[in-house]
Amino acid sequence: MLNMDFSQRVVIDTNKLQWDKSPAQGVWRKRLAREEAERGHATSVVKYDAGASFSSHPHPLGEEILVLSGVFSDESGDYPAGSYIRNPEGFSHAPFSEHGCELLVKLHQFQASDSAQIRIDTNNTPWSAGQGDLKVMPLHQHLTESAALVFWPAGCQFQPHRHFGGEEIYVISGEFIDELGRYPAGSWIRSPHLSQHNPYVEQDTLIWVKVGHLLQDE
Repeated sequence: MLNMDFSQRVVIDTNKLQWDKSPAQGVWRKRLAREEAERGHATSVVKYDAGASFSSHPHPLGEEILVLSGVFSDESGDYPAGSYIRNPEGFSHAPFSEHGCELLVKLHQFQASDSAQIRIDTNNTPWSAGQGDLKVMPLHQHLTESAALVFWPAGCQFQPHRHFGGEEIYVISGEFIDELGRYPAGSWIRSPHLSQHNPYVEQDTLIWVKVGHLLQDE
């Protein structure tokens, strides 16, 4: 098991991790959290070499993907960087990448009642106004869980706040900062239920953020 105590804060700069082989030739991963070697709850950064593919497989309790670079593909289409994908339980596919790609992948983490299949090209989705100068792009919501992209313009500071149900962040670009540290692009931060911080940025910063989803795993 790796980082499966959801009462603990975890911070990982994925740029400092080595790529590990996956069961598929040409597919690599950096493990961030994992329940078992090849099954159960898992969060990883995954890299497909050009031409790499996986054989067809299902996803018990779902699969969530954010395409970080390149183009990810399966039988349902081609998904460029910025694509957000949710495949619920019962969905099977044989993914591949013609020219290579990198992904943030979360497996086996859907709530049992969540059966939505989602495909969002965030490059062509309008932003909504958030608090202060923030811009928000909602991606998914189910019960207490919600996921979004949040754009922080340079110099933006948010008020101190608590995370009911926890918070998970992946820094896509720029640098996210709070009183506990500085997190460059490629950083993954998981904060437990009722944790608190006072975040800000000094440069334009884009993050993927999920909140309210860690209660189910405590």
